[in-house]
Amino acid sequence: MRIVRVGVVGAGTMGSGIAQKIAQEGFEVVLVDVTDELVQKGLERVKTMLKEAVERKIFTPQQVEQILARIKPTTDKGRLADCDIVIEAVFEDLNVKRNLFAELDRICKPECIFATNTSSLLVSDLASATNRPQRFIGLHYFYHPAKNRLLEVIPTEQTASDVVAAAEKFATLHAKTHITVKDAPGFAVNRFFVPWLNEATRIMEEGVANAATIDAAAKHTFGIPMGPFQLMNVTGIPIAYHSCCSLADKLGPFYAPSDALKKQFEAKRDWDLTGEVDEGKFGAISRRLLAVVFYVVSKMLDEGVATIRDIDIGARVGLRWRKGPFEMMNERGISDSYWLVFDTHRRYGLAIPQSITERYLHYRQWEMRYVEYERRGEVGYVVFRRPEAMNALNEEVIGQFEAAVDRALADDNARAVVVYGTGGKAFIAGADINFFVDNIKSDNFAAIYALTERGHALLSRIETAPKRFVAAVDGFALGGGLEIALACHTIVATSRSTLGLPETGIGIYPGLGGMHRATRRLGLNLARWLVFTGGMLSASDAEAIGLVDYVVDPADLLDKAAEVALSPDAKTKEKPREERVGQLPQRWAEIEALFDDKGVAALLEGAPPADSETARKIAAVVSQKAPLALKLAAKIMDEGAKMPLPDALKLDLKYLKQIFSTKDALEGLSSVLERRRPSFSGE
Repeated sequence: MRIVRVGVVGAGTMGSGIAQKIAQEGFEVVLVDVTDELVQKGLERVKTMLKEAVERKIFTPQQVEQILARIKPTTDKGRLADCDIVIEAVFEDLNVKRNLFAELDRICKPECIFATNTSSLLVSDLASATNRPQRFIGLHYFYHPAKNRLLEVIPTEQTASDVVAAAEKFATLHAKTHITVKDAPGFAVNRFFVPWLNEATRIMEEGVANAATIDAAAKHTFGIPMGPFQLMNVTGIPIAYHSCCSLADKLGPFYAPSDALKKQFEAKRDWDLTGEVDEGKFGAISRRLLAVVFYVVSKMLDEGVATIRDIDIGARVGLRWRKGPFEMMNERGISDSYWLVFDTHRRYGLAIPQSITERYLHYRQWEMRYVEYERRGEVGYVVFRRPEAMNALNEEVIGQFEAAVDRALADDNARAVVVYGTGGKAFIAGADINFFVDNIKSDNFAAIYALTERGHALLSRIETAPKRFVAAVDGFALGGGLEIALACHTIVATSRSTLGLPETGIGIYPGLGGMHRATRRLGLNLARWLVFTGGMLSASDAEAIGLVDYVVDPADLLDKAAEVALSPDAKTKEKPREERVGQLPQRWAEIEALFDDKGVAALLEGAPPADSETARKIAAVVSQKAPLALKLAAKIMDEGAKMPLPDALKLDLKYLKQIFSTKDALEGLSSVLERRRPSFSGE
């Protein structure tokens, strides 16, 4: 089913935030609460958030007007009658929620999906209040729902498969990174996050360290801006206390709040964060916090609550931890991680989970699947599942990409292949910058060359495959991500996508064939514009110049990609640009003329390519790029345009050491990690 109209019941902090996020992504939202005052308070919260977004240049005033126009505030539940999905976000009281859903059951159309944003109740206990348990699901948003990308999708045993699929698709359509988890106490994230908070209070209660030291140790270990005590002060100690009680009621005394947390809750006071930080205690604190998390997530695997990847995604996206629990266990080593869990077993009298015991006995790390292959009908799908890093490429990801392409090509039942990324934010947002910076600093150019060479071989296999490969782009396709799309035969993009080759702005050039494939798709002059300016193209502009073949609504992306993959009449890059797009719009025709040989020579000398406002703006943009990267890119593109594509691609590797040996390359790449503007010296 297609979700178009959304209802949200409850205009409090969570409900208004949910409505805001959904409206931001283009949906009409009916926002309901019991009184006009509550509805208006919720609307004011939304307006305040959007005002801040305008100040931060995330939205324009005109966009804010459009978002607010899509929110329909009301006290009349009858206006939910024709909604496709209704999300409940009232306070955590079982009877209140059940009564509400029983009422909605009488109001809403039979095919409407009911969703609850409960964080502590079982979804099945709420679904049973309705006559549509098969159309009932949990959608657990995280604070603040307009900013936090994570969404837990929680089906019950009775939830229909098409409802689960619709909820997952809806998550992507309103730009949420979803994880699908079992209807179990705490779902996925709170199941390990709440014990993490509780363990911090136990450590303090035992006199191991003060709150300031525990917070500092936690920030150091988990790479987070706030430690557990500061987090509880910000989000509310009652939430932590009641969450512990709720988990303890269902799972046992290990989850019960510590005496320290209980006393703090009863005193209605924030934690005292003053005091000296003792770094000498960081090791002991770190081991205690990690031990509890490792125990709980291993237990969750035993119970089938969630997958390894979804738990890690939950930690990284929802809690903003630097790494997920299973990534941290692999990094520490399974043996050390097992003995940390053993410490928790000994301290609290808990059985050691079978999943980590088996890993320990067989010396096996946890398997991380970032790229997978699956087939649906006659179409194979190569799926990037690394949304916490916007599906960025690194050595492990490229290795798994190679394996997925191998499977796709070997699958005789797949006539064509679609490549796409999950998470609702990015197709593939380039390469992992850390890899390049680390190897430049260690003078290990061989590693950079080897990875780039592997990438070239893989993309050439895709390009020359006997099956059609279609890139289904949703969100950002930048750098190496766009280069992967360009290697595919057809590119389908959603209307919210952004495409670009920003490398010259970070001291290097596109090294996976993007310059040469763009030249063949766009013509040399527009390919020069793409590389020299690092311009970010909207999907509509990309379609207008022939970089993208089809632009669709996000809801239609995979259906359109599958249709195109199997159609003998689909647009492909083998067809001339003129046949694919016809005449260029005037704006792009002007830009194309500016990037002829004479214009490029002027730009490389720091001058505008012509006496026009457009030319001067382009020159200003190009002047901010790395000069050596620009010169090498120009040389490679000029030479490559005169060669067959296989020979042109070799030029990327030929000049790779030259570009990565420059000071500008290290400066530009480092600036990304340090979130600052680069300062290029031309060296």
